[in-house]
Amino acid sequence: MIRMRMPFERPTEHYDERIIDIDQDICSLIKKRKEVSDNNPGFPPLEYITKWSEAFELYEDFLNSLFSSMMNEKQFKPMIEPAGFRQHIAILKSVVKGERFYTLTSMKQYTNASVLTLNIDWDNEQDIDSNSHQHRHYELYINDQYDCRMINGGSRSDHASYKYVVSPPLPDEISGIQFRFKEYSHPFKMGEASDEIVFEP
Repeated sequence: MIRMRMPFERPTEHYDERIIDIDQDICSLIKKRKEVSDNNPGFPPLEYITKWSEAFELYEDFLNSLFSSMMNEKQFKPMIEPAGFRQHIAILKSVVKGERFYTLTSMKQYTNASVLTLNIDWDNEQDIDSNSHQHRHYELYINDQYDCRMINGGSRSDHASYKYVVSPPLPDEISGIQFRFKEYSHPFKMGEASDEIVFEP
């Protein structure tokens, strides 16, 4: 079952129309911020957050949340919901890196997208830190033609599995296409990949 993002519901019917120009200015400044930073703003140093919190009488956690959201705008890009199932295609390509066995197992083909499954296995009895897999996140990159999103995933003591929606759909014959999975300790720490797993079917 593919888990898609729930539709947003307006939290209240109330809106003070006196602030509409201010809100429009906020949107304009966000756009300008993206342009000046080449859409790669990073995150302000925490001392800046503390300074702004005191100067503008805003909670630090609120500012942390605000700048985290602006750093990761692409996470809010509308997601393609796979529709019109066509077929399953086995891939069964593997990469061994350190103590971990990575397998790109299969691909579901839909008329508007593809869904890829990545499995990761390791021997829990080996001398590996039992927490070494926790809080890991894998971002898939193919090339600029494809939008890739992880839609669900989970792990246990010796296995993890992740599913990705790729749009537009990949060709049924994927020879020559490179799949790059960048590993992060946190889903919102883009630019700080600790490792990269590359499959070349």
